[in-house]
Amino acid sequence: MYKNILVPISFGEDRDSKSAVDVAKVLADEGAMITLLHVIEQIPVHTLSYLPADHMAKRHAEVEAKLASLTKGLPDFAGVVTSGHAGRAILDFADEAGSDCIVIASHRPGMQDLLLGSTAAKVVRHAKCCVHVVR
Repeated sequence: MYKNILVPISFGEDRDSKSAVDVAKVLADEGAMITLLHVIEQIPVHTLSYLPADHMAKRHAEVEAKLASLTKGLPDFAGVVTSGHAGRAILDFADEAGSDCIVIASHRPGMQDLLLGSTAAKVVRHAKCCVHVVR
């Protein structure tokens, strides 16, 4: 069905990234590219002064290693790490990469979220391509 699928990955306990990857595999045409994207949220400047100078570099390396383990041995999979606000970074990456589908996991929402998590809701509302939400 799709040739270029983006799967935003969160390593939080309330996210089901494995199911999102499984759905992406089902939706992928033969030879499709599936990109796993993790967004590292930016830390406020006033907080950075309390962290070790290499904190962000170490965090980036840790996430790259986790993504590499998820994509190891899988053909046509790539892992990408970026930083910024999650919703905006996912949308920007999808546009730049020419993604034709985004498969995003959503946590079980509370009353403040009503139906979707805030990141998933933003992606659903603003994406220029198809979006599949996995719960």
